[in-house]
Amino acid sequence: MEFGYVIAGFSVGLLVGITGVGGGSLMTPLLVFLFGFKASVAVGTDLLYAAITKTGGVFVHHNTHKSVDWRVVGWMSLGSIPSAIVTIFVIKHLIKIEKDVTGIITYTLGVALILTAIALLIRSYITRKQIREIEDSLISSGRFKRVQVPLTVLVGVTLGALVTISSVGAGVLGTLALLFLYPKMSTLKVVGTDLAHAIPLTAVAGFGHWTLGHVNFALLGTLLIGSLPGIWVGSHISVKIPEKVLRPILATLLLIIGFKFVLA
Repeated sequence: MEFGYVIAGFSVGLLVGITGVGGGSLMTPLLVFLFGFKASVAVGTDLLYAAITKTGGVFVHHNTHKSVDWRVVGWMSLGSIPSAIVTIFVIKHLIKIEKDVTGIITYTLGVALILTAIALLIRSYITRKQIREIEDSLISSGRFKRVQVPLTVLVGVTLGALVTISSVGAGVLGTLALLFLYPKMSTLKVVGTDLAHAIPLTAVAGFGHWTLGHVNFALLGTLLIGSLPGIWVGSHISVKIPEKVLRPILATLLLIIGFKFVLA
């Protein structure tokens, strides 16, 4: 079974390296459906898994590409970190009064996967150069710029709650929000900025789940053994696989899994 975890980690890392889609939308359903873990344990373990694996990516984006806008990271974190902490306390309270937390997490996970699948398709569309130019002319007005910071904080609040409950959304939903809010920002910088924001968010949320007993560290270690080389291999072969073919397939898979969680 431990070898199966390593293979799962490698497979998810490979797909993350190829597609850029966050591991949460792939790893958490895999842990629940294939290996039979409780949704709460899958979410808690995956959050710490994401915090560790994304750290390497941020070093590349910051040191090599200089593609992290730390101001935007700060504004998003201003909303997401307090939101994550409050969400953990809400989950703790629900456990204390013996509410079915697993059911809530499972349903929220399904909704998050469906939203991620839709966002994945939308992101592929709006990152085309022509669409970005149209967006640029429509959105970048003085009035819009005045609400950019409050909207960025609000996006952080939403992501903080959603990611803490489901471990899904920090990647695709975060980049989609940034594409709309900052149309002048390059795609590379959008990815780097969202990745940098995801690290403190998943770390805080993961630590919160750890205090609730929702983290399996043996599982975490074996997943990392497989995923780190998987991400490395995936990032190198990503240029050889057409994105327009892979993303719709992945989005369809996430939709199916999402509806399975929601209707369970």
